[in-house]
Amino acid sequence: MRYSSQTIAGVPAGLSPRRAGGSAVYKLVRSSRLYEQIVQQIEESIVKGVLKPGDQLPAERELAQRFGVSRTAVREAVKALREKGLVEAYSGRGTFITDGTTQAVRQSLDLMVKIGQPEGSTHLAEVRAILEPEIAARAATRIQDAELATMREAVAAMDSAGQDPDAYIEADLDFHLALAEGADNPLILSLLDSIVGLLREQRLRIFKVPGGPERGQVHHKRILEAVERHDADAARQAMRAHLDQVSDDSQATSAKRGSKQQTT
Repeated sequence: MRYSSQTIAGVPAGLSPRRAGGSAVYKLVRSSRLYEQIVQQIEESIVKGVLKPGDQLPAERELAQRFGVSRTAVREAVKALREKGLVEAYSGRGTFITDGTTQAVRQSLDLMVKIGQPEGSTHLAEVRAILEPEIAARAATRIQDAELATMREAVAAMDSAGQDPDAYIEADLDFHLALAEGADNPLILSLLDSIVGLLREQRLRIFKVPGGPERGQVHHKRILEAVERHDADAARQAMRAHLDQVSDDSQATSAKRGSKQQTT
């Protein structure tokens, strides 16, 4: 991780790192809710790329001096930034800028799913069915060796997972995220990471369906083979077939749970 040292002269609302000699170049804030203005300045600096993932914020006392506010206001601002997924505080190390895109999207989707239960997971699966075939096609034309290596490792890990659902599910997630990364579009990666991360319960149910993991592996290997050949059409069709299989197995588990409830 790197400590932020960029100069932000000419960006009056931005967070300005320290200059030589330690002179403050922050804009003083005056408001009944001071911490909100601090959040705004830091957030704008992140959006403009002045503060980047891995940059460390100055210490609490120094931030308070630069903004001309109390340390309490700084603490409230850092808390709000953490809730937004923009920073992470590590005990004894400091506060660092994070890549909050995925976390923010996931939190929003998670709330929507909870509000929309029991249809929420179904809606997420439908979005996945719309996106992933085209992601696979795009990745087939753009993927790099590093992502292909991750996909191969994930397939091998699923083969060796045996009866360990956690190992299989984590490798399954790695496979799909490597494919999304291969599409070479950060928005696609963040969106898919958010969606598949919220479908863990569905994946666990499918793992328990007799033959479910084996069927999934057949499709994973077909997707991998198509991407290795850089065949976009084949990758798209292989992903569609895989998601059809996932849907069928998911419906089978739902029907099984429904019959159990009727007999109790």
